[in-house]
Parts: sequence; structure tokens; C-alpha cells
Amino acid sequence: MTTPDDLPTFTADQIEEQLRELVFESFDQEAAYSLGTLAAEIVRERGFALAVQVVIGDHIVYKAALGGVEQGTTDWLRRKANVAVEAGVPSLLVRRRAEARGEEPFEDTDHASHGGAFPILVDGEVVGTITGSGQPDVVDHDVVVSALRSYLAN
Repeated sequence: MTTPDDLPTFTADQIEEQLRELVFESFDQEAAYSLGTLAAEIVRERGFALAVQVVIGDHIVYKAALGGVEQGTTDWLRRKANVAVEAGVPSLLVRRRAEARGEEPFEDTDHASHGGAFPILVDGEVVGTITGSGQPDVVDHDVVVSALRSYLAN
């Protein structure tokens, strides 16, 4: 179980660097499945209750819920991914930028500017997202970034 003392921390600058680093030359359903499977294995290895979802356009290509994740997580996945798609940056970066302006994370029925969604970028365009939800949002973000790094390293 993650405690507040051992939560990962991410600054806006660090997330911006991740965004520059974690880009794809191409991304299709096979890549989505492989990326989702990698993320699910990270969730399993870390013993988290967390759902992961990989989407291309509006099509959910991969989804897994592990460790007894709560039922409402599906809505969180969708709302976080909407933020990443519309902003073109990770949802945690949207949150960090809002916090720098003294604002609270934004939430409505279709958006949640909490960490966990990362845009899949090909040639500078958002083609999809990978999203994690079920833990504190910085943990969700860390799992997603770990999966992206692992996938792109191979």
C-alpha cells in the first residue's frame, strides 16, 4: 500500500520532459495491446488496485482492472483521458499548471485534471491515450510513464 510519504513527485518541468521523451514513430492496435499488457504487468508487480486503458481515437483497444479496483474507475479513465486528448499533454501536467496558477484540479462530468492519462503522440499529433486510475494520481501517472518507457525501450 502506498503511503503519502512514499508517493512519487512530479514537477511541471519533469512532466514536460516526459512528454518530449515519450513519443512514437507509429501506433496501432498491436502497439496498444502490447503497451496495455506492459502496464498491467507493472500494476500486478507493484501490487496495486489499478485499472489501465489504452485508446486509439475513440476506440478502447485495451482495458484491464486489477487488484480489486473500484467500479467507478471506468468513468475516471474516460474523464482523465479527455483532458489529455484535449490539452495534448498529460493530465497531471494540466493539474500542475492549474496549481501554479493557484487553482484546484478541474472536474466536470467529462473531464478530470488529475494525473494518470498520457497522450500517445505520433508526429506531434495525439492519436490516443494510455490512462491509469485507482491509486493517488501521481501513482497512476508513474505507472503509465513506466509502461511507456518500457515499451519505447524495446
